[in-house]
Amino acid sequence: MSKVILITGTSSGFGKSIAEKLHSQGYTVIGTSRNADKINSAFKTMKLDINNYEMSKNLIDNIINLYGKIDILINNAGINITGPIETANMSDIKKVFDTNFFSHVNMIQKVLPNMRSNNKGLIINITSIAGYLGLPYWGTYCASKSSFNIIAESLNIELKKYNVDVVNISPGDYKTEISLNRVDRLESASPYYNEYKNVINSVNSKMKHGRDPNEVAELVSKIINEKNPKINYLVGGFLEKKITLKSLLSDKIFQKIIMKLYN
Repeated sequence: MSKVILITGTSSGFGKSIAEKLHSQGYTVIGTSRNADKINSAFKTMKLDINNYEMSKNLIDNIINLYGKIDILINNAGINITGPIETANMSDIKKVFDTNFFSHVNMIQKVLPNMRSNNKGLIINITSIAGYLGLPYWGTYCASKSSFNIIAESLNIELKKYNVDVVNISPGDYKTEISLNRVDRLESASPYYNEYKNVINSVNSKMKHGRDPNEVAELVSKIINEKNPKINYLVGGFLEKKITLKSLLSDKIFQKIIMKLYN
């Protein structure tokens, strides 16, 4: 049997590109979406709200009962709510962490018993270049992605003896639907309004003219076939090259470089 691959959030963006790529290569691909019944795709799509832990457990149990295994888990689903941290609703902050961090940790916990019993497995987390940067008005999103990056490094040590690899892919500016699905939280009376709008307009422009998400799908395909994949992959051209400067420059100088990107 071909490798069984479970991918969250495959209705659009990176998830859809990855699922289509791997399906075309002959893998058994199961994608997930909250609106699975409305999606017509070549690969199998199952209904899942990843914030519903019981639903996630049932989905994984059903896949293992059907195929006998899950070889690869690709955690891709995510959300973003932007705005100044001072006025952010705690419910919004929790929602971002619930979706971008806790729900994926839950998915990992649910697939690991099967991977350990098979003494092999691969978990790929689609995080973000934002996990390496404190971007203005994206603070909660950056923090959730940074947390996800770090936990993968811990997992790699814990799972080494079970032959389970955990990999982070951190894309930069790609042309996906994230800007369309993003929730902007700011009122025009806010003292942050003008600067916020400049940043968001700059981000939207970069996304609109971003790179092809199929590049990330190609990278996933490559990682699947590597015997010893790296833990962290930064992709996206211009922006990820700036990350290397973070360890070389003072915090203040690096911060000025980041701010110039959004002026």
